[in-house]
Amino acid sequence: MIHVVATITTKPGTREHVIDAFRWVTPLVRAEVGCIEYQATVDVPTTIAVQDGPRPDVVTVIEKWESVEALYAHGAALHMTEYRAKVKEYVLSVRLQVTEAAF
Repeated sequence: MIHVVATITTKPGTREHVIDAFRWVTPLVRAEVGCIEYQATVDVPTTIAVQDGPRPDVVTVIEKWESVEALYAHGAALHMTEYRAKVKEYVLSVRLQVTEAAF
């Protein structure tokens, strides 16, 4: 199993447009072969000293996939192409971290 953390930085004040696109695409992604978990999240304000944030213009996507191959297929899915077109004008950057269990 692999884990993916995608950090999407939106243009100021446009995060809700990206979240709306996630409401649309999430059921389609969760139905993909190899998808274990897929969830768009936003920061929770806390008093934990080492926490960045809250970041009002960030959506963090938490994903789990059966394999890297399943992740590749996800990226090529038609609904992901449509999702990227829906959010293109709102997104400043996307950073992706793909990991696996260390032990």
